[in-house]
Amino acid sequence: MKKRTNTRNALMTFFFMFIFMNSYAQYVFRADALPQEISLHPYTSITDVGQKELDIQYVISNYESLNPISLKTANDDLGFTQNNFWAQLALHNPTDSDLHYYLETALPITDLVELYTVDVVSGEISKAVSGDALPFAERAYDNRRTIFKIEIPSKASLKLFLHLKSDGEVLKIPVILRTADNFIKKVAFEQLIFGVFYGILAIVAIIYFFFFFALGKITFLYYSLYVIFVGLLQFALDGFFYEFVTPQAGWFSNHAILFIAIIAVFLSGKYSEVFLKIKKHSKTIYNLFNLAYILLFLLLVSVVLFPTLLLLNYLLINILTLVFLVLIVYSIVYLYFKRKPVDSFFTTGILFLILGFTVFILHNFGLLPSNFITQNSSKLGTGMEVIFLSLSMSNLIRSLKNEKNELNRIALVRSEEMNDLKTYFLSNISHELRTPLNAIMNLIDSVSNEVEDEKIRKNCQVIKYSSHSLLSSVNDILDFSKIEKKELKIENILFSPMKVIESLKSNAEIRAKDKGLDFQFLISNDIPELIKGDETRLVQIINNVLSNAIKFTSEGCVSFNIHTRIKDDNKVSLIIKVSDSGVGIPKDKMESIFDSFSQNNIDNKRKFGGLGLGLFIVKTLVDMQDGTIKMQSTLGEGTSCEIKIDYDIVELKRREIVASEPVVYDLGGKTILVVEDNAMNQMVIKMITKKWLNTTVLFANNGQEGLEAFITAKIDLVLMDLQMPVMDGYEATIAIRNGEVGLENANIPIIAVTADVMESTKARVAEIGMNHYLSKPIKKEDLYKIVKELA
Repeated sequence: MKKRTNTRNALMTFFFMFIFMNSYAQYVFRADALPQEISLHPYTSITDVGQKELDIQYVISNYESLNPISLKTANDDLGFTQNNFWAQLALHNPTDSDLHYYLETALPITDLVELYTVDVVSGEISKAVSGDALPFAERAYDNRRTIFKIEIPSKASLKLFLHLKSDGEVLKIPVILRTADNFIKKVAFEQLIFGVFYGILAIVAIIYFFFFFALGKITFLYYSLYVIFVGLLQFALDGFFYEFVTPQAGWFSNHAILFIAIIAVFLSGKYSEVFLKIKKHSKTIYNLFNLAYILLFLLLVSVVLFPTLLLLNYLLINILTLVFLVLIVYSIVYLYFKRKPVDSFFTTGILFLILGFTVFILHNFGLLPSNFITQNSSKLGTGMEVIFLSLSMSNLIRSLKNEKNELNRIALVRSEEMNDLKTYFLSNISHELRTPLNAIMNLIDSVSNEVEDEKIRKNCQVIKYSSHSLLSSVNDILDFSKIEKKELKIENILFSPMKVIESLKSNAEIRAKDKGLDFQFLISNDIPELIKGDETRLVQIINNVLSNAIKFTSEGCVSFNIHTRIKDDNKVSLIIKVSDSGVGIPKDKMESIFDSFSQNNIDNKRKFGGLGLGLFIVKTLVDMQDGTIKMQSTLGEGTSCEIKIDYDIVELKRREIVASEPVVYDLGGKTILVVEDNAMNQMVIKMITKKWLNTTVLFANNGQEGLEAFITAKIDLVLMDLQMPVMDGYEATIAIRNGEVGLENANIPIIAVTADVMESTKARVAEIGMNHYLSKPIKKEDLYKIVKELA
């Protein structure tokens, strides 16, 4: 009985050997040289059965009749297809040990891969399934690639049948056996390489995304998105997208590569088009890019609406990828030919991309051997492309920075030009306004002193105070300009605070009474007779505060109080308090009340008028003198302003007392040359000097006439206007100092009499050698005092 059983087993073994192995060789393991890795393509045959859905029993029985062919290389390309493919190979383990291997086959993007393992002796068939059309959890082995575990018992022979099918993606059938150690080493190496690759792409994408938000250049956004989607494309081709994003498979999983590829190709074209400024350099190429974008959009519509065209769509996306590469290369060549600037890093990056995809395509067609470099050539090309394109983007950033610096330089130059123009304008406006004011104020002063009619005197006072108000506005504008340019200076001279206060009090009282307001004035008895500081700025501070109080009070009263606080080191704090019962200031506006043009922040501008510069200038002047200013206000009830400024007390000595106005104006036979082009100003000076005894006054209408006057007359002093036709005051002064009117006149006293009160003008006057500076309107006392000192 036992003998009969052994005979039957031998016959069955011979039968299966005959049926399954036939003329095809099998791979035989050797006990003395078990491989770590081996490609089984020499032992594998494959057949294309088209759209036929065959079962394993039919394939086993009829495999030879399906016209199989041997695999030629480890990287045979089966093309873009939706056909069913069956492959067969045989393994024999004559050793005394069971062997355990991993079989790697098909690309990670293959939809369905079935492995049927047939034991030649027993005829037992086992099945394992993989492919990205299945939920990831249902794969035979938990890995992104198409991996199967193979166990080959001792003394056993196995027949392996592989069934492959895809929805149109390219099909390849590597057949590689790996030991566990070899498999682990390969996975570890790939993880390192892929980690570096995807890490670089992620960093680059994030950095240039931030650059887009920082600089606002659309090129950075296109580049960042391109890097993201080209990374996602590789992520999908490697099977990671399926593993981590769409592990449940389904429609989107099966179409993800197409969607990602379409977007990546679009972004590559858009980024290149914008970076190379194609629209600016060539309308024809720009239109070709737009045509290619339209084709991409139509392809996207086809993927969504026409599922039966999936195979065609896979072919078209590859064709359009090639079209865009050709367009980009052509654009670069065109720009080089037209001698337009093209970043060399951009060109190098595109060349690496082309090289990488060329190797990848040749590998896909089986024209290059299968190894790590050829399998991942697209990654290497993409990685090098991203590195060089990032360098080109760095050059773009540098270019933008240089461009910004240049724009800043131009803006600075223009700003300086505008400041110069503003200074020139303010100088002119000052001159044009002060010139008539000089005539008005001096004429009205003369008229009021000469007439006896009280009504006329009162009208003259109104004109005089109105002129002072206009002059104050002009001074505010000029001081604002000086504050902006940091040219405002504080003088330190002796003056009588009582004289200043009395004058300001008189002016304010008249204006208040004209408005029907009650004016209250209170001053302490301990005001020093003489202090040291800036008289002009004190007048400006008090006048602005008083003017505001009167302006914003329609009824009620305005209070003006002055008191002092004696301090150590012979100093005195002058405390000025001005209160009114006017409109008041809202609480939310109190913080900005000292800002320039602050009237724009309260609803009183149209009603009360004004420039809104008064309190800003007051605050600036007080701060420059280390003083303090406090404002308290209640809306609808009134405002109170308290200012404190410290001054040095000067002891009044009898020999220092000088009469404020001489009884007799006598120059003792001196001749004064007045160089002035304005007839009104000439009239003003004539009116002032007509009461001077023993004084001869000559007039010249411009600098040239002034120089000629030295020929016919002995001149003792020159009153020189600055802005005149033919020859201005600067040119005339330089000519005099250079001895052009005689060396004996080179050092003659010259006083600048001008309506230009800019600090730059004062500096220029001193620079060219003028002895003194007087601003218009001219005060007759100041004029005589300076002339007397210099003549």
